[in-house]
Amino acid sequence: WALHLKNVTMSLSGEYECTFATYPYGTKAAKIQLIVKAEEERHYLKIVWSNQTLEIPCLDDMTSEDLSTYHLKWLVGENGRQEELVTKEPSSPAVYRNSSTLDGRAVRLGLNNALMVFPTKITDDGRVFSCHVLHHPERVQKSSTTVRVLGK
Repeated sequence: WALHLKNVTMSLSGEYECTFATYPYGTKAAKIQLIVKAEEERHYLKIVWSNQTLEIPCLDDMTSEDLSTYHLKWLVGENGRQEELVTKEPSSPAVYRNSSTLDGRAVRLGLNNALMVFPTKITDDGRVFSCHVLHHPERVQKSSTTVRVLGK
């Protein structure tokens, strides 16, 4: 016996109980506590050489899942400030923002919506790039990658 929930929202969090009658043993019951999280976030570190192409996967563990059916956005953060770089709506081309943080460098989406920045500069050291994937209005997956830039 199983309970299958679709379009799960935070309002479905709580205790669920399954009760059934057996013969000759009587009623059996089992309880489970369901906790629905609004956000999931993972943190990564990426080391890259200066003047190389920086490539950051959106969600490392979701390469097999098709992200094209979800709303996606890439942001870059520095000194407590975040700036949007790219947004991608389902079945639409990506929209690129003019980022003052990346001072006119090439920013593109690669395979599996990986962020591509060329060329990497020493000023990128310590910056945090984050990918947000909206699966449902109440479920957002995030991955944040801190970049360390090595000079030659």
